[in-house]
Amino acid sequence: MEDDLSEWLLRRLLKGRSVAYAEGPVFKRNGFGFLRKNAVAFNNMAKVCPVLLLTDLDRHPCPPGLVREWLQQPKHKDFLLRVAVREVEAWVLAADASLGGFLGIRRRVVFPTPERLSDPKLELLKLASDSPRRDLRDALVRREGGGNLRQGPAYNSTLATFIRDEWQPAVAAERCPSLSRLLNALTAMEADWEGRRQ
Repeated sequence: MEDDLSEWLLRRLLKGRSVAYAEGPVFKRNGFGFLRKNAVAFNNMAKVCPVLLLTDLDRHPCPPGLVREWLQQPKHKDFLLRVAVREVEAWVLAADASLGGFLGIRRRVVFPTPERLSDPKLELLKLASDSPRRDLRDALVRREGGGNLRQGPAYNSTLATFIRDEWQPAVAAERCPSLSRLLNALTAMEADWEGRRQ
């Protein structure tokens, strides 16, 4: 996975499954560059144990094109190479009511189609900057001299608390097709495991 936020989201998703997952090593060195360089190795690793790789689409035109570009060989059925559109922050924004409550924002927070946002992370930073709670504002967002918003010093750890305690994957999946596809892929893989055990 690309970063700490991606890791927390995946851990939350796996925790809520009917199958108990034994989590192995987590690889997230140097973001997507490391993941792209080692995609073929992860595909080969899936022959021994299931591998889940999550990356952001960012500016790439489409998830299938990114997967073809990274892999360039048949994908093993136990290698789940999934792409968040445009980035995992869209999945966080999709649980907008609980996110607004977590930030203490009194007005209604609505992101009906967060995957269509050009920069979901910036939208999340804007939302955090509106929080009446100074501790959350200081943790999540910092404003540079030119007024640009940047990730705050405790961005990942603060959002990890929200994801662990309040984020609702089923609600988010209704608004994020890429998250829904990941959940469907997990369900299909789990059914395949059950079939192999019988």
